[in-house]
Formats: sequence, C-alpha cells, structure tokens
Amino acid sequence: MISARARARGGVASAGQAVPLAPVAGSRLDWPLLGVAVVGISASGPLTAGTAAPALAIAFWRNALAVASLLPVLARRRALRAELARVSRRTLLLTLAAGAALAAHFGLWLPSLRLTSVASSVALATTTPLWTVLALRLLGHRPPAGVWLGSAIAFTGVVLLSGVDLAVSADALAGDALALGGGIAGAAYVLLGAEVRRTTSTTAYTLLCYGTTTALLLPVCLLAGAALGGYSGETWLKLLAITVVAQLFGHSLLNLVVRGLGPSVTSTATLLETPGAVLIAALALGQLPPVAAYPALAVILVGLALVIRGERR
Repeated sequence: MISARARARGGVASAGQAVPLAPVAGSRLDWPLLGVAVVGISASGPLTAGTAAPALAIAFWRNALAVASLLPVLARRRALRAELARVSRRTLLLTLAAGAALAAHFGLWLPSLRLTSVASSVALATTTPLWTVLALRLLGHRPPAGVWLGSAIAFTGVVLLSGVDLAVSADALAGDALALGGGIAGAAYVLLGAEVRRTTSTTAYTLLCYGTTTALLLPVCLLAGAALGGYSGETWLKLLAITVVAQLFGHSLLNLVVRGLGPSVTSTATLLETPGAVLIAALALGQLPPVAAYPALAVILVGLALVIRGERR
C-alpha cells in the first residue's frame, strides 16, 4: 500500500522504492531556465563533433571540469557540506545510479557523433521521453492514449531513420544504435535525478552525480586507450566551452527544473535539441543530414510533440 502522505509527494512504495510521478511545487522561472537548458544541450552535439579529442575523453572532461568548477562552492558553503554529510543511504544509492546512467548516456552517445550525422545522432539520443514514458508505466503511472500514440509515431521515425542510415553505411547504423542506447540511458538518468531532487539541492546532487560519472568514465577511457591530454590550446578551449554551455547551462539546469516540472515534461522538452543541433551543425560545421533523413526526423519530432501534448492533458 502507498500512504496518503506518500501519494501527495508523488508516490513512495512501502518497499522503499520511489515512484517518481508528480513534480513538487516549482518556480515561475522553471520554464525560462528550461529554455536555456535546451539551448545548452543543443550545442553539445555540434561542439563535440567539432572537437579534436576522443569522444570518451570529451565525456570525461566535461564532467570532471564541471565538478572542479563546483569545488569552490563546496569550500565556501558550510550548509552544502552539511547537506552532503547527512545524505541518506537511499539518496546516495539513487544518485550513484543516476551518475552511472549519465556515464552510459555520454559513453554511448558521444562516440555516435563520429559515426553518423549530428542530426541522426541527436534525434535518436533525444528519444529519452519515449523510454521515460515506458519506465513510468512500469512504475505504475498510466499515460493518456495520446502519449502512447506519440510514442508509437516517434518509434516509427526511429525505424525509418535507421533504414536511411543503413543505406548510407554500416558505420552510420552503428552510430544510430549507440545514440539510441544513449537515449535509453538518458531516461534512467532523468527519472533517478527527478526522485533525488525531491529532497536534495541541485548543487549537492550535481556534485555527487557528476563526480560519479567522472569516476566511472576514467577507467573506461584508460581501457579504451582514449588520450586524456596532449591536446592543442584550441581543443582545451572547446572542452571548456562544452563544459560551460552543455554541462553547466545544459544538464545542470535540467537538474534544477526537473524538481518543479517533473521528469516527463523535462525529458520531452529535450526534443527541441534536435532542430537546435541541426541548425548549429549546419551553420558551424556545414554538416547536413541526407535528404532522405528529413522525413524520418520530422516523424520523430511529431511523435515526441504528441507525447508532450498528451502529458500536459
């Protein structure tokens, strides 16, 4: 049974397992901040594709540099240190799981940018809302019929896009598979983060989550032989830009607003990352997807838009 108090908080099962269904009271700034976050993550794909460093190393450094930027805050704020010291075992385990999911998201998605187009990679990685809806259904949430329709349409777009990239090359199809895996891992990251953020500040959660991601990606980079140094000054500047724009203004703001907007709305808003990334890639890299990919991209966006509409109803 779920107690009345637990239902009011969004649902916590008697076995101690959280069912992150409803957001808590948020701020009127949540929507503008979500817009800034979407712009930040939209720049992630093009910036990564244009950076002369191994994809796994980029994943490592964007998290490591983000953690480093937050250490002065930790040193100055006694309240933050006290919060971290009293984090419950359950919250810590959920945060570690979120960090592992984020490591999987980056570890799968960023390498895909070197195998397929930015447009295809981002479109498949932003199928996160699809997997979020399915996960919420397994946790007891019953999405409206419009959500299932949108999910089916979006998945059809994924199949169409994969067919287009198979005709392009086997590498492109492999990139699609990696990006899709990154989208699934992203759903786990959003859901776990939404639950942790109900009781934990953004800064505390970000430090623990990004720290976990950094610690997990380091041995992966070493085992894969991904060089973590020896870059040019331009490459380090681009790594810094990725950290500030995509990690701090992108992911960190998503972590901030997910408490008030909820995991479903937050994840579905990321569908805007696809057109944003396509535009940035076209302007900055001169990279356009194959003409045959545009209908598939449109189908994915229409499906995800229906998911948003259904969730809002």
